[in-house]
Amino acid sequence: MIELKHISKTFNKGTVNEKRALSNLNLTIADGDFITVIGGNGAGKSTMLNALAGVFPVDCGTITIDGVNVTMEPEHKRAKYIGRVFQDPMKGTCAGMQIEENLSLAKRRGKTRGLGWQLKAEERVLYREQLATLGLGLETRLSDKVGLLSGGQRQAVTLLMATLQKPKLLLLDEHTAALDPATAAKVLKLTCEIVEENKLTSLMVTHNMRDAIAIGNRLIMMDNGRIIYDVAGEEKKRLTVEDLLHKFEEASGTEFANDRMMLGN
Repeated sequence: MIELKHISKTFNKGTVNEKRALSNLNLTIADGDFITVIGGNGAGKSTMLNALAGVFPVDCGTITIDGVNVTMEPEHKRAKYIGRVFQDPMKGTCAGMQIEENLSLAKRRGKTRGLGWQLKAEERVLYREQLATLGLGLETRLSDKVGLLSGGQRQAVTLLMATLQKPKLLLLDEHTAALDPATAAKVLKLTCEIVEENKLTSLMVTHNMRDAIAIGNRLIMMDNGRIIYDVAGEEKKRLTVEDLLHKFEEASGTEFANDRMMLGN
């Protein structure tokens, strides 16, 4: 179980650019939950993921992952619990390294490293098997530099790297938004397959309301740094985009205004 209790975060505090990004946020994530997260621009979606990942310290509150209080732990120490795929396909991999080298780094995330030769023959067999499941022909390109791959291929490799160690929590921050529609659909399908097969606990921020409804077992809507709607199970399955727009207006008292989310449906 993962818990965020009374989390608040303000950027540029005390300046004219002060921005309250999270406001007394509370969220409990059960083991195996696949939660889609929606909300307008500046709602706090990515800030919540960054708070979980330890990208920046929160102003107050506690973050607990699998019974461990990680509130004060920096990003590199939380890496053993968390896998992450970013919106930018270039962020999750090292372009100048080979595919197998990137996977090798991911396999050793959070582990103590010695001075021995790291990439073993049996690992290459594992990486070929894992890459073959992507259906992109990358299993024959282990020695290729990641920088030679297309955006979709690179994002698929990042997804594999993020889940290789079966993290306690998988964070997906609009990870298909920068891809063309056909490639985005392919990566999203791979995501669902990997999450289901490995029974991963996941949080997926998306700008597409239809995807938010169709994917996962739970949906949360954010506005002004707080959760204004939380729905799961059969009730979630029965939702429509129109229902979500109505819920947003009902809970926030304002009309939903986000061109990206509206145009994506």
